[in-house]
Amino acid sequence: MDQGAGAGQQPARGRLGAPSSGTRAPGTPWARFSAWLECVCVVTFDLELGQALELVYPSDFQLTDKEKSSICYLSFPDSHSGCLGDTQFSFRIRQCGGQRRPGHVGEKRGDSGAPASLQREPAHFFGYVYFRQVKDSSMKRGYFQKVHIPLRADTPEPGPPKQSSHETLLPAPVVLPSVHELDLFRCFRPVLAHVQLLWELMLLGEPLLVLAPSPAVSSEMVLALTSCLQPLKFCCDYRPYFTIHDSEFKEFTTRTQAPPNVVLGVTNPFFIKTLQHWPHILRVGEPKMSGDLPKQVKLKKPSRLKTLDTKPGLYTAYTAHLHRDKALLRRLLKGLQKKRPSDVQTAVLRRHLLELTQSFIIPLVRPARGGGRGAGSGPDSLPSRPQEHYMASLMPLQKGIVPWKTPPQIRPFCQDEFLQGLERAGPQLTCVLKGDWLGLYRRFFKSPHFDGWYRQRHREMTQKLEVLHLEAICEANIEIWMKDKSEVEVVDLILKLRERLVRAQGHQLPVKEATLTRARLYIDTAIGSLPKDLQAVLCPP
Repeated sequence: MDQGAGAGQQPARGRLGAPSSGTRAPGTPWARFSAWLECVCVVTFDLELGQALELVYPSDFQLTDKEKSSICYLSFPDSHSGCLGDTQFSFRIRQCGGQRRPGHVGEKRGDSGAPASLQREPAHFFGYVYFRQVKDSSMKRGYFQKVHIPLRADTPEPGPPKQSSHETLLPAPVVLPSVHELDLFRCFRPVLAHVQLLWELMLLGEPLLVLAPSPAVSSEMVLALTSCLQPLKFCCDYRPYFTIHDSEFKEFTTRTQAPPNVVLGVTNPFFIKTLQHWPHILRVGEPKMSGDLPKQVKLKKPSRLKTLDTKPGLYTAYTAHLHRDKALLRRLLKGLQKKRPSDVQTAVLRRHLLELTQSFIIPLVRPARGGGRGAGSGPDSLPSRPQEHYMASLMPLQKGIVPWKTPPQIRPFCQDEFLQGLERAGPQLTCVLKGDWLGLYRRFFKSPHFDGWYRQRHREMTQKLEVLHLEAICEANIEIWMKDKSEVEVVDLILKLRERLVRAQGHQLPVKEATLTRARLYIDTAIGSLPKDLQAVLCPP
């Protein structure tokens, strides 16, 4: 039984599993659960038809033919993966049918309070697969590939007498240290010696092919790689498990243009030949969970790639900008010797990556100029988050925001201005690692991650400007302003205030309730000053 759960958006449904002709009530069970799970799919393998979508629950959930095809193929390990027993892995596919439904207010509020790396992705579905393959000579293919769920009408199978209730041995509860975080140490065991190099490749959005022995290893390695930039949002594409049947296969394997910014997890060695023009290929072997550190994959030149027999290794010509942190590897080795739990080792590794990312990001938000005050700095500047003084310096002075004029523009991010200040306020203030930080920043500025990070910051700053402008309007005397204004100017103010209120109510602007109340009073006052015919247009019955 294969279960694919998407994290995109979907159409309205009523009660659990039942079609609904209208918008579902927000209090129904599935309406609440659908913020986490889009649907459950049962995929079966037919000897004549191949993979087939047997069931979708709820039944009214709409999937395009392309999405159904992708789910069917990605729910099964390919023939190169000898997966017996129960296997769990994940995949990620592009939505083909557009936005399924508008997000609820609660979902938008949850996104606004969540870290950037955990916010919803309306353009993709995430699939979580539970795959079973057990040998069974009575089946045509020799394998049984479903989780039989017992029904009330089933005849009990003969077996040993049941134990009394007090003798029933239940498995020990599993304690998850985190709901969304992977066991990084287990995922990175074969590549611990190259964690920093892989971190740089992720930071720069470099194309990376991960060839693994199974979908489980492939998907976990890809997700571990994309999570090592937290709290920075991973803005490139990534596919935890990818096959030759995927609808984007031609797009990702074309040689007519540069490789796309994507991390691709595969199990089919055919991709070594198809994607040997990619700059970085990571080949990992079967996971070994013995007490000692497994053999670390070696750095190898891409020219040593062999199509049919590629040994484990990181095939790349990339030279790391930063020196390797040997102390980290020694600390993890010491943890193995002392038999520290995996979650403790993961905490050490995650903290190292977090501090590395934060050390890289902090200079981007600290002031880059020495000496004099720049725009937005000093007592008249707009309030900012801790350590975000550089971005705050791009904001106009607060005294320049006046009620009845358009707010001044945010200054553009100047890369040269920032780079000039690295020697005085660079990563060396918070990180002991040495290396070519300047070169790393220059390459980062060309990556999708910088573009995504800057767009998000600029959006937040623009919203802050709008809020401050609205507050300035609400603190002014609107009756004095309206004395010498035309009807067109008054109507324009009413429409702008209404637009701000709509955005604030949709949690797109962080406005205080007192400001919203005052804005509503201003709207009523402004409408009351207009002729009756205009009032009827602005306030229809």
